Amino acid sequence: MRNRREASPGPAEQPGLPEWVFDVLRCPVSGAELELSDGPQGVELVAAEGADPRLAYPVRDGIPVLLEHEARQID
Repeated sequence: MRNRREASPGPAEQPGLPEWVFDVLRCPVSGAELELSDGPQGVELVAAEGADPRLAYPVRDGIPVLLEHEARQID
């Protein structure tokens, strides 16, 4: 698993998501840790590899939307 706090260009530079978010939030369906990622519709929080199901949740205006019906499944 890659270090989610690693300094790199991309979603980690998006405003509105403080570091503590990654220590507290979990996928509401699988309980897996969430990682910041670039998705097809923008920034999203993705359940860590190995989660069943592996879901990606949108981040809108810096606010994670952790609703199962808003998530997209990752194959």
